Amino acid sequence: MSDLSKTIPLRGLPVSHMLLALAVVAVWGTNFVVIRVALDDFPPLLFATLRFFFALVPACFFIRRPAVRWHSLAAYGVLIGFGQFGFLYIAMNGHISPGLASLVIQSQVFFTIGLAMAFTGERVRSFQILALLMATAGILIIVLHGDHSAQPLGLLLVLIAAVSWAGANHVAKASGATNMLAFVIWASLFSIPPLLIGSLVMEGLPAIHASLAAAGPGAWGAVLWQSVGNTMFGYGAWGWLLSRHPAATITPTAMLVPIFGMGASALLLGESLPDWKLFAAALVIGGLGINVLWPMASRITWRRGAAS
Repeated sequence: MSDLSKTIPLRGLPVSHMLLALAVVAVWGTNFVVIRVALDDFPPLLFATLRFFFALVPACFFIRRPAVRWHSLAAYGVLIGFGQFGFLYIAMNGHISPGLASLVIQSQVFFTIGLAMAFTGERVRSFQILALLMATAGILIIVLHGDHSAQPLGLLLVLIAAVSWAGANHVAKASGATNMLAFVIWASLFSIPPLLIGSLVMEGLPAIHASLAAAGPGAWGAVLWQSVGNTMFGYGAWGWLLSRHPAATITPTAMLVPIFGMGASALLLGESLPDWKLFAAALVIGGLGINVLWPMASRITWRRGAAS
């Protein structure tokens, strides 16, 4: 296997590295099914609190705090904790299906571009406008076909989660962090308090106590899947790949997250995939693809022209 991985590149990657990238996006995509199942045992904000507690402990005793300012860790922790996952978990607690949640949350890419324009003066390019229009059309189709799989409240909450994720991306980039695994682990210190307070206020101590007392191995396994699978394995492996390959080679695989999410939800939870939902997914993923792949194709074309 080692000889094969060294001799057969796939999209510029050794086979073993490509399989690792696919494993990461598979974990991130199928995670939406895990979230939905776990919400049968834990209230949303308590579940998010547990996720970030076990992302912090015991890893913080073995992984050093990154050399960034505390306020960067705090801002990221609040945005990614309460802002992204708090709202996402509430949305998925009966307001939107796992498959559609995995798709709509990818709109964070366009919110990230918008924040870059607002704070750094980055100019929007024509292909980005096209990509945004395609993705927006896909989300509008979901809105117009609103049913039990995508209630208006659920869509709104997931879009708020996407905006929060975009804000967290901006904070992480501005912080200068180079080790995202350490950054996410230590930022979890600031994710926990607002989520716990929110759980106490919105869900109540009796519900918290009852869910903790009744939670079985499957529920706690879902918590560990969130903390260890998504955080430790996901960010660790992704960072390892990015340290060895150009970002343009690795990041396109992230577009497979909603495909894994929708596929796993259909296979494991029986989520229906009517034509309108597949068309909406094609528009959103197509928009993401244009945004990621257009610059890469332009650079390749330019280099070939310069070489000739």
